[in-house]
Amino acid sequence: MPARLDHTIVHARDRFAAARFLTELIDEPEPKAFGPFASVALSGGVTLDYYDRSGDAEIVSQHLAFLVSEEEFDAIFARITERELPYWADPAHAQPQRINHLFGGRGVYIDDPDGHSIEFITHTYV
Repeated sequence: MPARLDHTIVHARDRFAAARFLTELIDEPEPKAFGPFASVALSGGVTLDYYDRSGDAEIVSQHLAFLVSEEEFDAIFARITERELPYWADPAHAQPQRINHLFGGRGVYIDDPDGHSIEFITHTYV
């Protein structure tokens, strides 16, 4: 059996606030408490487990990319613009307030409150 991603831990200053930031954008249910985590269930059985970083420990930025349908992209992008969140067409943040059209799809990058880069794409890059 090939390896399949089951979960990953995402460090946050406030695990539930960080998890809600994502679930509200992707219109998913409220994160669930699971031990010390705020757990966000995604398709394919994968979970993102948000974990409070203790004290003044630095949070190292992660990149989380989500493949979504055209309709989901429209809804997510509407939520991004309604909230007046900064967004970019590229990971280097060199193209502000733009989306990309790579590989015949659409893509956008935003930063969550803890500095994690979140990407939404409608077509995989592979």
